[in-house]
Amino acid sequence: MNQLRVIGIVLIFIAGLTCVVSANSGGFRQAANAHPPSADSSPMTLVMDGGAGPCSLELSVTNDGKPAVATNVKVHIAYGFAGARKLDLDAYTGNDGKLKFTGLPERVKRPPLKFRASKDKLTGTAIYDPETECHAKLDLVLAPQKSEE
Repeated sequence: MNQLRVIGIVLIFIAGLTCVVSANSGGFRQAANAHPPSADSSPMTLVMDGGAGPCSLELSVTNDGKPAVATNVKVHIAYGFAGARKLDLDAYTGNDGKLKFTGLPERVKRPPLKFRASKDKLTGTAIYDPETECHAKLDLVLAPQKSEE
């Protein structure tokens, strides 16, 4: 009889824990999407939050004068004492060819940061130094990738 009671208590505990975990993850998704778009960025601009500081960078990625949709943009950031903290951000541009990185640290180990964009055989790089300009807007133009022969 005691084993049956223990099994019942364990099952109730597991069911309750499952409900708590699923409720918390749903609340997290709502909180992450609850930020209204800022006045300086269009509603289609995607936002990647690094959570490491107060700085931000808005990139406008173009190819032949047109917005480059679904372009992959990557950056590696080393910051903190002796560059002990590392942050790798990877995101895609939206339908307007724009992407905003927020939560970037003010001081990085080896400034400036290099934001590398690529789409098919096109590449481009944007240089950003958060120490000189914490909130910046840059244009990044994609060009054909140089072949290495």
